Order: sequence, then C-alpha cells, then structure tokens
Amino acid sequence: MSAREIAYKILKNAATGATYSNIAVDNALKKYELNELDRGFVTAVVMGVTERELTLDYIIDKLASDPNKIDQDTRVLLRMGIYQLYCLDKIPDYAAVNESVDLAPRRSRGFVNAILRSLLRARDSGKLDTIFPDESDAIAHLSVKYSFPKAFCERFISIYGFERTKKILDIFNRAPALTLRINTLKISRDDYAKLLDEKGIEYELSANLPNAIKLNKVAFSALPGFDEGYFFVQDEASQICVEALGAEEGDILIDTCSCPGSKSFGSAIRMRNKGKIYSFDLHASKLKLIDSGASRLGIDIITAAVRDGRNPDDSLLGKADRVLCDVPCSGLGVVAKKPEIRYKDLSELARLPEIQYAILEASANYVKEGGVLVYSTCTVLPEENGENVKKFLSCHPEFEPLDFAVGEKKSLGGMLDLSPDKDGTDGFFVAKMRKIK
Repeated sequence: MSAREIAYKILKNAATGATYSNIAVDNALKKYELNELDRGFVTAVVMGVTERELTLDYIIDKLASDPNKIDQDTRVLLRMGIYQLYCLDKIPDYAAVNESVDLAPRRSRGFVNAILRSLLRARDSGKLDTIFPDESDAIAHLSVKYSFPKAFCERFISIYGFERTKKILDIFNRAPALTLRINTLKISRDDYAKLLDEKGIEYELSANLPNAIKLNKVAFSALPGFDEGYFFVQDEASQICVEALGAEEGDILIDTCSCPGSKSFGSAIRMRNKGKIYSFDLHASKLKLIDSGASRLGIDIITAAVRDGRNPDDSLLGKADRVLCDVPCSGLGVVAKKPEIRYKDLSELARLPEIQYAILEASANYVKEGGVLVYSTCTVLPEENGENVKKFLSCHPEFEPLDFAVGEKKSLGGMLDLSPDKDGTDGFFVAKMRKIK
C-alpha cells in the first residue's frame, strides 16, 4: 500500500469519527513498513489535512459548482490533493494531481481532476487568496485562514484580542517541537546530548529546565535510548508544572488525574526514586501506560490505581506532602498536537469547570498541614484556570497561594499562565497553594 493510500485510508476513517488522527498515524506507522520519507509524508498529510479542514472545504466549495453533491470519500480525497498543492512546497504538482485522480473512484476521477486543476490555475494566477474573507470580517477571516470554527475564534478574541489571536492560531497550525525529559536516574542531559551529537540530530537545550531537550523535524524512531529508558516525551509546560510541584526525596505524592503519567514520572525522577507516588486515574484502560512507562524508566515508587478524582481514598486523607490535581480540561492549549480539539463544540465544555472544581476540592483533602497542592490544566480558558483557583481559595482559608519560579517563568499570586506565542510552550496553567492549617 502506497503512502498516499495509507493517508487516504486514515483520513476516511477519521472523517467518521472512528479515531483521533495522531493515534491513527501512530498505529499505521507501526503496521506498515515505510521508509522515513513515506512515514513523514503520511504524518504531514494526515495531520495537515485534519488541522486545515475548514480552509480546504472552503476552497472546495468555492471551486465546485454544486458542493452539496460531493460524497464524503471524494471530499476527503480533494482535501488531500488541495493540501499538497496549496500548503506543501515539496510535492510536485503532477504527483499530487495524478495520484489523487488514481485514488478516486472511477465515477469521480474527472471531477477530482477538474477541481485540482482549477486550484492550480487560481493559485498560479494569484487569485486563490482573493476568495478568502478579509479582516473587515475578523471572525470569518480567522476561521477560514487558520481553519478554526467561528465560535473558537470569537472566544479567543475575547481573551487575547484580534492581533494576538492571529499569532496563536498561526502557531497552532505549525508542527510542534518534540520535547524530551531526560531520565537522570539513568543518564545526564549532557551525556544524552552527546548521543544526539553522535547521531547528527540537531537539538536545543531548554533554558528554563535543566533536564529538557527540544528537537525539530526529527523522526521519533531515530532517537537513541528509548528502550533503555533514557527519556520520555513531555512538553516544557508540563515539565514546568512538575518543577512547580517540587517533589523531593522521601515525599508522599498523590497525582489525582495522572494518565498518561509524565508528571508522575518527572516527579519520581526528582525524588530520585525514593518516596511514594500514588497515580490515580478514572480510566482503568489507561493505567497500563503508567505501569509500562515506569518499568521502562526504572521507576518503582509509583502505584497506579483506578479512582474518580471526586472521591478521594479515605486511607490517604491528610497524608500527602504534595498533591497534583491536573484536571481533565478542554485541551485548548494543545491544539497543535491534537488538531481535532479545534472542532469541539464549546457549548459542550460548559460543565467542565464544575467537574474540575469538584476534583480540586476533593484532592485538597489529601494534603497534610504544610503540604503543597498544585492545580493545572492544558487549556487557556479563564473559567477552567484562574477562576477555579480563586473560588477555591475564597472557600478554603486553610490554603494560601504560593509563588514559584521555574527558570525565567515566574508566577503571580501563585498562578502562571503559559502560552505558545509568548512562552514557546503548550497553552498551560499552573497554580500552587500551601496548606497552612
């Protein structure tokens, strides 16, 4: 099966809501034997078409005389072809057109050929961009240009304003860097960097985190030391959260919503694998990620168990030195990594702050006097972040905000907002509190 056929198959399944694109790509790359070039093509096309779907559909609808008659499979194929012609610069035009036509059902081949060639004429004449809404209609402009639903654009403008929203949406449409947390139980960051040098892999040492390395345009399979447990993948924002939590040797730590486990792993490494970590999660199926990850990394102080964060374990009440409450959230800070998130119905997220607050209140019961409670999310919505923390502090005078600094990143009133445009990280929120009585 060719790389284009694999990409087409993945996108057809994704169009039915069968699976997330990043998971589907990972599964396909494990299933099919592809060279690095083809692996890169499948990843780029699937993820790119998914994140630019609204833009691509807008173009299709402008070029087709009757877009309502386009069946789903043909539309998916057109998205693929137009994405290659409009968004990629290393795919020859003839290859994108001819192979798209070859993949089309016989009844659709002439139509697919006509649409793609119309796209080429419009692109090459400079007329294509004129079909997009201009900035006089700010929401429509952002929606079509950056491929985000209008409700999403409107919400972001309300938080950041128009100009900053443009920058953030543009970043969300770029391939994110891959950030590693080096497992210093087994190797130092400097020694791991030497392994990358030997492989000729370019990297950047994080300025804020002593054990983080950032990489661009590198195949994960090319990285040395995965099986040996030398690293795990963790964005800088998530690593900053772990540093803010500040686990130390001998601590009892409770991670109330832990899967897939990176914050538990990072804390265990900070603790030098001495102490105890309870990693809870609502979904039993996800706990194997923690068990297998801990085993690979050489960590044996983690106990993973099923638990609803709103119902704490009575045997651990008042016992924890540190509690991490990384609550389920809308995920609007990690759109670059999970492009389908942009298509969420924002109205369906309305109950999240209530659930998050319930988990925060329940988790606070684990903290002993003098202990630390950290609340975090990977979203940028104020109602899921600072508003929840302010409500909690107003209702719980036994806790006080605790300021912290991680490298150059400093909290204000115990709270830190991280954003992709200003911090070069995922959109993330961290709040640190101490139990004083």
